[in-house]
Amino acid sequence: MMDSFMYGTYGSVWGLLLNILLILLVVWIAVTLLNRSDNVGSVNSERLTKVEKNAEDIKKMVADIKEKLDEI
Repeated sequence: MMDSFMYGTYGSVWGLLLNILLILLVVWIAVTLLNRSDNVGSVNSERLTKVEKNAEDIKKMVADIKEKLDEI
């Protein structure tokens, strides 16, 4: 009775190939998801850079407005 459990997907060449294909599929999905998360990170860093530039521009405009008000 215990011997019948030995002839599952591990008992044949086709079962071995099926297991290898499943492992490759899981690895491919994991790599794809990791690459997508890296792309999202680069987009976020670009947005952060734009926000920092905008903040610097706003600080300059505020300083210019203060100077003009002080002159008046």
